Order: sequence, then C-alpha cells, then structure tokens
Amino acid sequence: MDLNTLVLSKQGRLLACLQENIRIPSVEGPAEEGAPYGIHCRCSLDHVLAAADAMGFKTCNVDGHVGWCEYGEGDEMVAVLGHLDVVPAGDGWSFDPWGGEIKDGKIFGRGTMDDKGPSIAALFALEALRDSGLPLKRRVRLIFGCNEETGATDVHYYLEHGGEVPVMGFTPDAEYPIINGEKGIINGYCSRSFTQTGDLKLVSLKGGIASNVVPEYAKAELACNAELAARLAEKSFEKVTFTVTDTGLTVEAFGENAHGSLPWLGENAIGRLVLALKELPFEGELAGILSFLAEKLGMDTVGKAAGIHLHDEISGDLSFNWGVMTADEHHLELVINYRYPVTFDYADCGPAFQTLFEANGFTVRQVHKEKLYIPADSDLVKTLLKVYKEHTGIDGKPICIGGGTYAKCLPNILAFGPIFPGDEAREHKPDEFMEIPKLMKNAQIIAGAMYEMAK
Repeated sequence: MDLNTLVLSKQGRLLACLQENIRIPSVEGPAEEGAPYGIHCRCSLDHVLAAADAMGFKTCNVDGHVGWCEYGEGDEMVAVLGHLDVVPAGDGWSFDPWGGEIKDGKIFGRGTMDDKGPSIAALFALEALRDSGLPLKRRVRLIFGCNEETGATDVHYYLEHGGEVPVMGFTPDAEYPIINGEKGIINGYCSRSFTQTGDLKLVSLKGGIASNVVPEYAKAELACNAELAARLAEKSFEKVTFTVTDTGLTVEAFGENAHGSLPWLGENAIGRLVLALKELPFEGELAGILSFLAEKLGMDTVGKAAGIHLHDEISGDLSFNWGVMTADEHHLELVINYRYPVTFDYADCGPAFQTLFEANGFTVRQVHKEKLYIPADSDLVKTLLKVYKEHTGIDGKPICIGGGTYAKCLPNILAFGPIFPGDEAREHKPDEFMEIPKLMKNAQIIAGAMYEMAK
C-alpha cells in the first residue's frame, strides 16, 4: 500500500483522536506542578503522547512544556513542530467550541485548524510513514508545544533543557505553498492611572480576549444621574448601543473577529467603543486619555495614526491591532499587537511607539519576537515546494505573512500549511473548522514532506 493510501486508511482513527483532544479546552491557565501552562494544556499534551505511545513510538514529556514522539534511526533528526494550546473560544459560535462536532464534511471546534488538527494529522502521517516501510536516513520527530499562542516559552524551555535541534523541519500552522518570511511581532502593554471629575464617570471597561485577536465586543459601564443618562442614550454611533441603568449607562460596541495579523479583515470593537466614549462629556484626565486613544489608535489597522506605519514589497504593511483593554474607576490597561515587515527591524517602530505612549503618561512594556526571512533558494524551501507540487499539481512560490509561528523559535524550521490558497482562514474565529478532505490532504502532504526530509 502506498503512502498516500496508508494515510487515508487512518481517517477514522485520526478524527476520533482529534475529537477527543478538541474536547480538552487547552487555553493557557494558572500554572500547576507539572502543568506550567495550566492543567488543560497538560491534559491535551498527555492525550497526544498517550496516542503516540499506543502507536509504538518513542515519547518524551519535557516537564509539561512540550512533548515529542519519534520514529527512525540516524544521527540527524528532522521535525514537525505543532502546538496543542488554543486561544479562548470567545462568542458567536453556533457549534460547541469544545465539542469536535462533525457536520457536512467538516469538523468544528477550537483548534481544528490552529493547530490541533494539523498536529494530530502529523501523528497519523508518521504512523503511515512507519507502516509504509520506506527507508529513512534520518529520525523524524514530532514536537507538540503548549504555549504557542501566548509566548512560545515552551520551545525555549525545550532548547534550554537539551532539546535536539532538527537539521530541517516545518510547522503546519500557517499557509501553503510555504512561508519563508514572518513579520516581527511586538506586544505593547500600556497602563496608567487617572483621576475623574465631573458628572459622568467611568466605572469599568472591558474588551478583547487576546492580543492577537481583533475584538468583536467591548463594553463600558458609566455612572451619572438619570437626566444625563437619558440624554446620552439618544446619541447614535455605528454599531454602538446605549442602555440606561439604575446608576447610569451601559455602552456596548460590536465589531468582527479576525486574526490579529490581519486586522483589516475585522472590525475593532474596542476602537469603536473609545471613539464613541470620546464624544461623551467626560472631564479631566480621563477625557484627555480617551481623546489620545481615539486619535492615535481608534480603528487604525496599519499604525499610521500612531506614527509607526511601515511597508515593503515582500510582506506588505505593518499591521496594528488593539487587542485588549480593561479599566476601572482609576486605572486602565491595554495591549497593542503590531507586526513590522520583514525588511525592517524593531528599531524602526518599537522606540517610536514607546515614546508616544510614555509621553502621554503611560507605563509601557514591550515584548518582541524577531522577524524571520529565509531565501527562496534554500534547500528547505525547495524540498517543501517539491512536495506541495507533487500533491497539488501547482508550482507554488514562497510567501511572507504577518502571523508568527514556531518557525521563529526553533532553528531550521519554516511554516508549511495547513491552509490552501483561496481557502477561508477560520483560526481564532467563531465556528473554527477543518474540512475533512483537506485535513486528510494535509496528512498526506505532511507524510510526504517527512519522507523527503528524512530519506
């Protein structure tokens, strides 16, 4: 039986394994002993390693940070690096985000596309490669991480604790044909305290679920007298509602989710909310803060208003996502996720962002992931493009993205799949899904790529 046929023969078991793992809500949680990213991430890792062990593969759990399984012999190793942690489910689902429901040829749930589906597909692809008996000169290792969405400290831990570096490999966590460039990613954590005066006061504000998700909903609770509340409730702003309460007003803003690397594909509810609040009769420091945030952030998706916009022909515009904001009566915090093009550096935007916010009274902490760019004529790029053409018939060309993957964290790795050109990217959105035929096509491509790298 050839390799592609062997992969397809495992569809039923693959789907069952994926469904079981989707039902583990592996969003980062409080650290526990043996579970540095929370008990659910650890359970997800345990589940996959148990499946690999049952297949007969050598397995290793690296203190709950990552796990790996391996097949083959040889001094050198090639790797497929995936992750089992997921972003929060958020709102707007018509399926149970933790259900793994199959309907109309699709499997639904958080992580089906990003990245449990491709990671578990890789496990069954490795089993198919072993069952094929094809000769290999290198070992093939699947590495399962638990902290890709919120820091990638897992892979750093792997390396710091003696984890072997592959001679080449890929992470199935982006797009086809292949990603040879990833923008630099900066999370700006900004906070400041303030005092309030006047008849209208902010009680609380909350919007966003993660820095790398365009927020679809944001809400503010305001305190004021009944007369003022009634008057303000008559105001009209696009996709913003006012509801009179016993103590003042509730202001809600609605947007549309998108991945934080492509903020122009969504509508930022936090920006929409702040633009509306700016027009209300706040006084003192808070009025100034709202004016600053509305002017410099607002609904901007490329950083022009903040003065940090960059562009190149290889990877396009700097992306700018106001991912999270929280506030109470005296303090506010926000997180801006922005990503600079591959021909630029942190120095071209990071210091300017820092200066802008510090000059307006904010304390700023920035976390930076360096850009990645590998030339198109490298052996890894050529090998993976060869596999892609064999399975699709398409002469693919490498592309650059704004999304950040594990490729930045482990040497000799590039992002390869799972999204085919023209397909809808459902990661980080409600009703995330993978079409089952394309999930299996991914498994076939992964199996072929592992063979080509290891033969």
